[in-house]
Amino acid sequence: MKKSLALTAAVLLCTACAPAADTTPAPATSTAATASAPVSLSADSGPQAPDGTVPATIGISWDQASKDAAVDTAQKAMTDFARPGVQDKQWANDLARWLTPQATADYSAVDPANIPATRVTGPVTLTVDEANGYGVMAAVPTDAGTYSVQLLRTGQEARWKVNRLTPPAS
Repeated sequence: MKKSLALTAAVLLCTACAPAADTTPAPATSTAATASAPVSLSADSGPQAPDGTVPATIGISWDQASKDAAVDTAQKAMTDFARPGVQDKQWANDLARWLTPQATADYSAVDPANIPATRVTGPVTLTVDEANGYGVMAAVPTDAGTYSVQLLRTGQEARWKVNRLTPPAS
């Protein structure tokens, strides 16, 4: 009993000596008054950084070899895609070699029997954005209409990969 009484007295003594907490609220500050730079705009509305400029090709220049490789990848990917009669597993494995990791995951659950296209019917054409060497859109004609194929790459020497195959508008 003496120990618990001594312990209680010690605790009370220590808490009595401790400084009181400051309970006054902090003054409100206006974020408008503390902003150091104006908000930057995006792509077509202005630079991403104040007084910044975007390099002409964002680090990768377009050349004929890049365009040819993109056309080749789009055509081969669509050829592997437009095979509704192939078994699911074989179809997914064949198509995966042309796809980005995200597209591989996205298309892994597709049933090829639901794909209306069965073959590529003409030459692939590219829509090149000269300011973006990392991506390109390809139009691939098929017997079910023209598919839009988005291709991406991670560098000048990197292989093109298909990120999305969009069916023709009905």
